[in-house]
Amino acid sequence: MTVTYLDLDPDQRAGLDELPFDGNHLISGPPGSGKSVLAAQRAVMLALTGTPVVLLTYSNLLRQSLAGTVHALGPADRSVRVMTVHSWLAEWYGTTPPAGGDGWYDWDALLNRAAEPAGAVGAALVVDEGQDLPPEFYVLVRMLKARTTVYADECQRLTDTNSTLDEIARNLGKCTRHDVAGNHRNTEQIASFAAHFHTGTGTGTPALPTRQGPPPRLHRFHERGVADLLALLAETQPKKSIGVIAASKHTQFSLLGSIQNRAPRLKPQLYTSESKGGMYRNLDLGRPGIVIVHRRSAKGLGFDTVVIPDTHEDAATDPTSAALRMSYYVMATRARRELHLGYEGESEPPLLAQVNCGDLQRG
Repeated sequence: MTVTYLDLDPDQRAGLDELPFDGNHLISGPPGSGKSVLAAQRAVMLALTGTPVVLLTYSNLLRQSLAGTVHALGPADRSVRVMTVHSWLAEWYGTTPPAGGDGWYDWDALLNRAAEPAGAVGAALVVDEGQDLPPEFYVLVRMLKARTTVYADECQRLTDTNSTLDEIARNLGKCTRHDVAGNHRNTEQIASFAAHFHTGTGTGTPALPTRQGPPPRLHRFHERGVADLLALLAETQPKKSIGVIAASKHTQFSLLGSIQNRAPRLKPQLYTSESKGGMYRNLDLGRPGIVIVHRRSAKGLGFDTVVIPDTHEDAATDPTSAALRMSYYVMATRARRELHLGYEGESEPPLLAQVNCGDLQRG
């Protein structure tokens, strides 16, 4: 069996090779440890054994990103399907399941269907960002007798219906746990800034990477200042990806219009989960340039440069809020080399005002 490895260091490759094909497995690691790439590699390796595989995500945008990775890896027969969990559940159920009250389907209906004699599935499942799925999902796949591999980090939960690592392992039943270490995405400067918002307990703050880059920078924006910065970044870094992570759909479309008016040649892309299709639903994530996403869609993605333009939207939120800190931890760690944050108004948002000048440059 020939396996193509994509962007793995020797430790990552060894951990992947040593993971048994049988059984349930939970792999946890910090941002930048390569969990999404490992999830894609794991799915392809399982498929090469002749097993149909479904690679699952909560986010549709992450699904698109992983579909591109799987396509680059193979296998040629497309025996790995990349789907959102909602789509996979509806397909397995046979029709759209009854709605629940939390953005998911009615779990009782799904569990009742799983208890039927024909409920088992023949495919192996690989789940990326598994902490964003509710505990009931893992009870369900256990009932379905699906071999399941989950990649997760409970310090990056961005949904209200999420699972801890202990809940995932417990609900899967017999499950082995593994860790991946290291940060292969961020520079030392970005990781040091992100560490201010780490909310993990017991595991400590992840070790800083050694790769160097410019320190994160906080900008006070005037009118159209964000669009000016984005145009400058795109024009000076034409081969780089620039991720704009916004707090609201209004900000997303406002920035899109400003950039299109100022520099239409840049052809910015925008994603919103509320779009049913077309230009705001299906993106070309392999193309360099500006991609404007909502905070809820940023999980699992990586960009050369990240801009968080509207931190003033969080000025009234308690800076000790675990949810707020986790949000900034996730957003900051999307950046591979440069990180820019911005605000409007006279004062820095309280959460950022407490970050020292060594980790966050101003101006």
